Amino acid sequence: MAITSAAGSAAPGGAAAGDPGPTAFGSTAALDRAALRTAPLRGPPRPSRLLRPLEVGPPRAARGAQALGLETVGDLLEHLPHRHEDRREATDVAALRPGEDATVIVEVRSIRVRPTRRRRLTIVEATVGDETGPMKAVWFNQPWLADRLAPGTRVILHGRYQGRNEFRVSDHEPAGGASGGEHQSTGFVPVYPASEHITARKLRELAWAVRGAERDSVEPLPARLRTDEGLPDRPAALAAVHFPEREGDDETGRRRLVFEPLVLRQVALLLRRARREQAAGAPALAGPADLTARWLDTGLPFVLTADQRRAMEAIGRDLARDRPMQRLLMGEVGSGKTVVALHAMLRAVEHGMQAALMAPTETLAEQHFATLQALMPAEAVAMALLTGSTPAGRRAEVLGRLASGELSLVVGTHALIEADVAFASLAVAVVDEQHRFGVRQRRALDRQGPGESAPHVLHMTATPIPRTLALTLYGDLEVTALRELPRGRRPIETHVAAGERERGRAYERIREELRAGRQAFVVCPLVSESEVLQARAATAEFERLSATEFRDFRVVLLHGQMRARDKQAAMASFAGGEADVLVATSVIEVGIDVPNATVMLVEDAERYGISQLHQLRGRIGRGEHDSLCLLFGPRESERLRALAESADGFALAEVDLRLRGEGELVGTRQSGISEWDAEVLERAHRHAERIVEADPELTLPEHALLADALRAAFGPDALEPLPA
Repeated sequence: MAITSAAGSAAPGGAAAGDPGPTAFGSTAALDRAALRTAPLRGPPRPSRLLRPLEVGPPRAARGAQALGLETVGDLLEHLPHRHEDRREATDVAALRPGEDATVIVEVRSIRVRPTRRRRLTIVEATVGDETGPMKAVWFNQPWLADRLAPGTRVILHGRYQGRNEFRVSDHEPAGGASGGEHQSTGFVPVYPASEHITARKLRELAWAVRGAERDSVEPLPARLRTDEGLPDRPAALAAVHFPEREGDDETGRRRLVFEPLVLRQVALLLRRARREQAAGAPALAGPADLTARWLDTGLPFVLTADQRRAMEAIGRDLARDRPMQRLLMGEVGSGKTVVALHAMLRAVEHGMQAALMAPTETLAEQHFATLQALMPAEAVAMALLTGSTPAGRRAEVLGRLASGELSLVVGTHALIEADVAFASLAVAVVDEQHRFGVRQRRALDRQGPGESAPHVLHMTATPIPRTLALTLYGDLEVTALRELPRGRRPIETHVAAGERERGRAYERIREELRAGRQAFVVCPLVSESEVLQARAATAEFERLSATEFRDFRVVLLHGQMRARDKQAAMASFAGGEADVLVATSVIEVGIDVPNATVMLVEDAERYGISQLHQLRGRIGRGEHDSLCLLFGPRESERLRALAESADGFALAEVDLRLRGEGELVGTRQSGISEWDAEVLERAHRHAERIVEADPELTLPEHALLADALRAAFGPDALEPLPA
């Protein structure tokens, strides 16, 4: 019997042309009237039944289920198989081929537990056979099977034929029993993510034990959306993934289950944008641009790119509105995002208001402060730096000048959003590397706007993001990209290196650059998430290189565990040309600008992601000389090869997305789907736009269940009422 849904529509994977039976997912076009009259009616779902505790069995298996987060029937239904095995046809014993995975239906003729010398290893051997001949079936560490599979028992075995008449069993079920076991291990068999204490087979048994419970799952997607997309309803999709009966059922069901969180997230982001725009006004910075015009004409030592000018125009239009700007500025490494951000901040200053730039680390905040000072040599704009390391006396002075309005522009870290910080009239806030801040931290700046208004906010990231991921993560923001590099940026030659011979050549190549008056970075591996371990690795490498390869040059150390004073001294020494080599951790990933640095060596480069390596590489190639990046790691690494072949951050972001999978990048690996491509996400985004435009409060009856799903997924405030 095909999987059907009372409300589903035909979808890919249904019956072939000319098939008189029902198509998958409940199209009733081919059902005869008698079948419709006798078909049982499906009542409304009762989702409370999905909260029933899951009856797992032995304590060990129960612990395994809990480790996977499976405590209720509903949890089990949402634990999707990561793949399906095609076991539709059983193979005769005589037709088995060595190395082949196969399913056989055999009778047990004899069975025994064979002892071994290894303490933790038991082997069960059974002589089994069908009408074509006998063979030996082998199980590991399952001694109880000798009592359960008595001679004469017919069983379905799935496993691999090793040759020499031996079949190693990975899964088995009684054949022809009344429990449905035959269906559990034949046909399209789901393989579930398992744990140490609970097997994929046990999870499949549990799923079959609750079969039918999927009918209590509530369908949140509007019928029009499902019709347009040719998707089954949620119960039918769950049934198709857990209990597929036709080829293609599981894929179509999975696409339906993946499409749902895409739509929910897009609706939530669009609702968040609408509420933010209507919740508070913002100062309209639409007046004369005397300061910014003068600065652009006389204050810049370079010519703006076309991308920078377009970004400034788009941001200027946002700032002129009386609603708070929420824009993401993402740019290639060295594309000039800081100049665009400064233009936005100066728009606030020339209107007699304040601007702030918040960075995630003190190193980056200090670098931004120095850059802004260098970009405004002729303009008398009151500006200050505020970080956690700012001395108490200086901090009190800065806070007083911020509160009085005397200070027009401030650069800082999280210190800008501490409780005792008050702005007189914050009109523009720039949040750099905004993904490193939490939502609450970013929202804290909203409360610093003048009066009842919120400031305009410009988010920045130096990590190019594919459009699919940008829609997924930042669907509530307008996005502007800087792809064009400023004139004068030199190309960076990148090589993947391995082995001691190439290491020796690499050090000699670095020494050549140092003798020519250039400078070099040596980046230590990301050993773990612990900054302490990174610091130890960097310190050891600093000491080794200082005493050996670069003993004739001045080497300095920089890592996140150093005191602020020591970090500042190291950076000042390197930036000023007093030090030749900077040994560092990934603390230099962003914000370090030393035009004389022309070579970088990255140890254990495969430990970093593509985007992080591209960021690191962007610390060189900023001056008039050609630059060289040496990545030590396996030559076969596709990530490292991609970096060696391309300097386009946006192209590399697409490679990163393809290699890692969007599910991993955004925390949705459970979906198990690989086709999170631009087309699917764009369709979800268009449906979300249509829903929010037609019903911004989600009060229409057809959106009631969608609203419930949003609250369940994103919290009770996901649908806060719009202001009057």
